[in-house]
Amino acid sequence: MGSGNVSLVEPPLTGPSRAASNDWRRSLSEATRDPKQLLSRLGLAALGTRLSAPEMQFPLLVPESFLKRMQPEDINDPLLRQVLPLAEEADDVSGFTIDALDEAQFRKAPGLLQKYAGRALLVLTGACAVHCRYCFRRHYPYSQEPKRLDDWEPAFTALEQDETIHEVLLSGGDPLMLTDERLTAVVRRLESIPHLRRLRWHTRLPIVLPDRVTFEWLDLLTSTRLTPIVVVHANHPRELVADCALALRQLTQSGVMTLNQAVLLRGVNDSVETLVGLSERLIDLGIKPYYLHQLDRVAGTSHFEVPEETGLSLMAELRQRLPGYAVPQYVREVPGEAFKVPLEFVVPPSGGSNPA
Repeated sequence: MGSGNVSLVEPPLTGPSRAASNDWRRSLSEATRDPKQLLSRLGLAALGTRLSAPEMQFPLLVPESFLKRMQPEDINDPLLRQVLPLAEEADDVSGFTIDALDEAQFRKAPGLLQKYAGRALLVLTGACAVHCRYCFRRHYPYSQEPKRLDDWEPAFTALEQDETIHEVLLSGGDPLMLTDERLTAVVRRLESIPHLRRLRWHTRLPIVLPDRVTFEWLDLLTSTRLTPIVVVHANHPRELVADCALALRQLTQSGVMTLNQAVLLRGVNDSVETLVGLSERLIDLGIKPYYLHQLDRVAGTSHFEVPEETGLSLMAELRQRLPGYAVPQYVREVPGEAFKVPLEFVVPPSGGSNPA
């Protein structure tokens, strides 16, 4: 299948095979890492001057599967825009900082963050299979976090000592960059903490590197006593096709609750047609639209910001066109708040019925 011929027709559903377990590592090794090569593959070599300076510390990384879903000869392709480094990343814009969410203040132990009551987050790795240019952790000090399993004991001990924590989030980077064997060791250790009940995985790999949805990982999700929740990250309906759609079907048909969070991004999904298409595509694949995030104001990402007024207008249109279960919550993360802050106005009930 050529780069510009993305089909919405899904292949027959088959389960992942044990033989496929190592394919994701080969796919990752074959990912594109050179911005000029990426543009050349898409017939855009002449536009290389728009790239950011080569000394930028946040490099490009694009798996082949994701690249094949891009439209050739379109510098404004919404998938390309998410991964292509541009000169605007070097702009010094007021209000955009290295640690926009002030995550340093929520570090309870090496690799362990707690922002909200009842749940805590493990930053398992700094690695990811794609480098999204709007990433809110693009400046995170991953080098300070644990590497070996034994190094995680202080974090596990902190979880054991806080019986108010019932849910652990696995994040990064992307937790699925670890092998299934390493993830199994982490999950088994968390299972040994009696007051933990749920395990939430935040991952973009099923979207950008669908090979990573392996038999072993699905088995791990469904064999643990901890209730699994998987939160994937897609921003545009054209991400959810071909091998990605197949992988997501395998995930949702395993019975695991699967949610999606997106970020509202200028030039990517800041139109009602795109957001409607994204929600409908997610629902068709068995995934609940969960959050639509207002951009975190991280240094290097200002060219992606959409005004909140535009976001509110888009949400009003979404509510007119979609059933309630297909409408994500439009939120902003505010450091120190007890929850994600909803950005929509609360409209008092009119007393009428809503058939949706």
